[in-house]
Amino acid sequence: MLSDDEAGSEGTGRGEDAGSAPAVGPDPTDRLGLTRYDVRPLTPEDARAVFELMAAGELETIGVVAVEEADIVSDWQRPSFDLATQSIGVFESGRLVGYAEVAMGRWADAAVAADHRGRAIGTALALWTQRVSRRDGAGLVGQPVPHGSPGEVLLRSLGYEELWTSWVLEMPEGATIDPQPVPDGYTIRPAEDEADFRAAHGVVEDAFLEWSVRERGTYADFAAQVVLRPGFEPWQIRLMTERSGEVVGTSILQLGEDCGYVSRLAVRRDQRNRGLARALLVDSFAVARERGATRSELSTDSRTGALGLYEKVGMQVTSTWHHLAIQT
Repeated sequence: MLSDDEAGSEGTGRGEDAGSAPAVGPDPTDRLGLTRYDVRPLTPEDARAVFELMAAGELETIGVVAVEEADIVSDWQRPSFDLATQSIGVFESGRLVGYAEVAMGRWADAAVAADHRGRAIGTALALWTQRVSRRDGAGLVGQPVPHGSPGEVLLRSLGYEELWTSWVLEMPEGATIDPQPVPDGYTIRPAEDEADFRAAHGVVEDAFLEWSVRERGTYADFAAQVVLRPGFEPWQIRLMTERSGEVVGTSILQLGEDCGYVSRLAVRRDQRNRGLARALLVDSFAVARERGATRSELSTDSRTGALGLYEKVGMQVTSTWHHLAIQT
């Protein structure tokens, strides 16, 4: 799987939400040098095939399927992303055997079917992501790959260098975080309306732009990935408010089949060191359990310095990812 995403407490995930789609599309005759395959931009109808391709790769490399089809659908519906000009699929007899996408010329995702490795598809897709990056003026393109995976080996062989490391952590089934009382004057509540959604977006962007080098993400992209994500319900955005009612922290939860995944966790800078983030985390895990989750997950990366915090509350690293990038 190739991607960056807002890690830290935002996920190893699939792309950051800033920027705008390019005005110029790829050359429709570009077959990546793969003359025996059908090569074309992807369409929304390809989301299921991309999910199955990525899921198979994750099962092989990290032992579990972390991606959901909803991740792909929500990313592709961002206003800043143009599927027709920022994606490519490689097909053999109608079957998707390789794919790549590049958001804002910087954040890539890709996968190749295991039985089609060694046929130059991965190299062709990596070189395509570099061309898209040059076209869109980003100057750098990168993606995370699981530790020890074929993707890591390939990209390092092509000259990609590591920018940071990400970890997925799990609170195992049956384990709980020690209670964290909400400090006096603060309240945790579910989001209710667009004003709450926008407040959560603002807290997340303010917090993550302290260390993430990118443009400020738009609310429209945030809404596409969170509010308009298939299966979303307002209670999945947990808000920490102070006495005045102002939102000073948020935890954004995704509920899978048996897992509650905290995709974003942020507290306003002037409200930190009061136990608010931990209280939000405890609340999110508890709410997920109430709705059927037997375990909880989140991810962080080496830019945030938060790994030790999560390990101290009993979370365990289940997979390690390297964000590899190359100048374009």
